[in-house]
Amino acid sequence: MTALPEIREGGLDLAEVHALLQTHLDTMALHSPAESRHALDLSGLRVAEVTFWSVWEGDALIGCGALKELSSEHGEIKSMHTAAAHRGKGVAGKIVEHAIATAKARGYTRLSLETGSPDGFAAARTLYARYGFTECGPFGDYREDPYSVFMTLELG
Repeated sequence: MTALPEIREGGLDLAEVHALLQTHLDTMALHSPAESRHALDLSGLRVAEVTFWSVWEGDALIGCGALKELSSEHGEIKSMHTAAAHRGKGVAGKIVEHAIATAKARGYTRLSLETGSPDGFAAARTLYARYGFTECGPFGDYREDPYSVFMTLELG
């Protein structure tokens, strides 16, 4: 019997997490030039304003995601990645739901994200749209970029 996925805060010291995050960065490199990649590395995920989650199925790491506080009212989803063998199983949706619930609990009124515009990011854009995210302009420190799509969700 397969264990239910469990979202755990942290895990940045684990080798499995390092490997999954490296896969995430390598995947970004396949689709976007260096100046258009906004994925956080380990040091970027370790800062106080970022909460990192690892997703486990028993002893297997199956995904990750993070929530970055941009202000007391605005958060950003970061570092979303699902292990290749677990894509299409709802892992990313669980992370998005967890991020939305956490953002609401923190009192954020807006949750935003940046993802890629190339075809390799189509599934991510579809996922976010399914949860009510709509395209918007750049936010925070982002600038217009043909390789980026910016999306936001008003939490109300």
